[in-house]
Amino acid sequence: MLLLRCPLLLLLLPLSSRPQKFPTRDEELFQMQIRDKAFFHDSSVIPDGAEISSYLFRDTPKRYFFVVEEDNTPLAVTVTPCDAPLEWKLSVQELPEEASGEGSGEPEPLEQQKQQITNEEGTELFSYKGNDVEYFVSSSSPSGLYQLDLLSTEKDTHFKVYATTTPESDQPYPELPYDPRIDVTSLGRTTVTLAWKPSPTASLLKQPIQYCIVINKEHNFKSLCAVEAKLSSDDAFMMAPKPGLDFSPFDFAHFGFPSDNNSGKERGFLKSSSKFGRQTSSKPRADLHKVCVGNKNIFTVSDLKPDTQYYFDMFAVNTNTNMSTAYVGTFARTKEEAKQKTVELKDGKVTDVFVKRKGAKFLRFAPVSSHQKVTFSVHSCLDAVQIQVRRDGKLLLSQNVEGVRQFQLRGKAKAKYLIRLKGSKKGASVLKILATTRPNKQSFPSLPEDTRIKAFDKLRTCSSVTVAWLGTQERNKFCIYKREVDDNYNEEQKKREQNQCLGPDTRKKSEKVLCKYFHSQNIQKAVTTETIRGLQPGKSYLLDVYVIGHGGHSVKYQSKLVKTRKFC
Repeated sequence: MLLLRCPLLLLLLPLSSRPQKFPTRDEELFQMQIRDKAFFHDSSVIPDGAEISSYLFRDTPKRYFFVVEEDNTPLAVTVTPCDAPLEWKLSVQELPEEASGEGSGEPEPLEQQKQQITNEEGTELFSYKGNDVEYFVSSSSPSGLYQLDLLSTEKDTHFKVYATTTPESDQPYPELPYDPRIDVTSLGRTTVTLAWKPSPTASLLKQPIQYCIVINKEHNFKSLCAVEAKLSSDDAFMMAPKPGLDFSPFDFAHFGFPSDNNSGKERGFLKSSSKFGRQTSSKPRADLHKVCVGNKNIFTVSDLKPDTQYYFDMFAVNTNTNMSTAYVGTFARTKEEAKQKTVELKDGKVTDVFVKRKGAKFLRFAPVSSHQKVTFSVHSCLDAVQIQVRRDGKLLLSQNVEGVRQFQLRGKAKAKYLIRLKGSKKGASVLKILATTRPNKQSFPSLPEDTRIKAFDKLRTCSSVTVAWLGTQERNKFCIYKREVDDNYNEEQKKREQNQCLGPDTRKKSEKVLCKYFHSQNIQKAVTTETIRGLQPGKSYLLDVYVIGHGGHSVKYQSKLVKTRKFC
């Protein structure tokens, strides 16, 4: 039986007038004592069957104690380093015959223990140095005073300790399957699909198990507490204590025991408090992610970067005990981005380009003759697109383009230009681009800053509407088209039809109203109006104005929804 006694010379608390007793695995007594925080005021005592979380300062050793009163007692001790390697040693020394448990069986007063515990070093049973979760397991341990010495030589660190005299019945840690590896079943440029075998604790023992996946770019993790220590230095664990206080006073709930108003009806492992198990509120690290997927055995990790190596770890977590076991981690490199084909631009020729949502396209322009200037005309038909132009590797231009834009850059003999077009986050982009070394070669018509169509409500009748739009100083051809639409036609439908690159050739002849040429040297007076007749009373119409340049390329103004009067 594992008793919670401590050597008075090293750990003794100020004694009250009555003898102080430590918890035993006697069920009624154990449950009574764990509800009394005074029994655990000194955190150097390891309770039987409960995982404790604690803290080590660098190069400052710490010692824990527990007593096994009967020979041939099963014993299991687990030490979990969190964020630094540990050196730890388990040893035992004999108890004086009076403390062997052959007496009344009642826990003895500390005053008597003080005279029975010696300062002699015990017999070493096990030692370990590293950052693995390591175990000492014995099916038949001798009675005696056991001491666990721990040291961190690297840095201040958290760790966990669990000890039990009933390892077969407790089983707080989820059991791993016969093949504890994580399989990479599918690999893409931004996704990795993982699969793993279920824990027997869930499939056979029917205990509540959830699986948590950890993704990062640096290395695999040996324990979940190592992950949590990396994610949050002070929220998922106890705050680092001040030297000399040794967690006095400390939060009793951190030891996995219930609060005062929860007596805990089950023996052994009690659910950790919600404070300890809650999701941390601190800002997560950008390069480390943890996601819990319930009891699934397959999961696809998405939003990864192409051609990047990632490390994947899987932890089975017993939601009753909040204790976890690590599967064998793996790593994988996402696939490379498909190599982009570079489109060659010909001098003075319009090229149609389609760019996927958040995608990119590369174009190349290599003038065959020497030139002083080069002009790039871009017509973005749908959502905005970002354009970057480099000349022989040097960045000359980087701008977002909506509608029609023209950029004129200084030329250079035998220069080569690389154009990168990047799509928007909203949706795919369709555009037309023209590159030329001849300044007079302009296929795209000039546009005013405002391409809206204005309707005059007071001039609206049962059979006509009057509209106006802006022009430019350049003489261009304007064509206006109408189309009857349903009364429930809305702005969302209109938005889907805003492809400015679709010209009049895509419209029905019956929809054409008229075409006319228009310009004004005075930009303030570059306004034209038109009355559209022959409409039906109380009907809705969608109006479109196209401006057609000298090269035959057209640009559509923003569509306008109008409605005739129902009664006149």
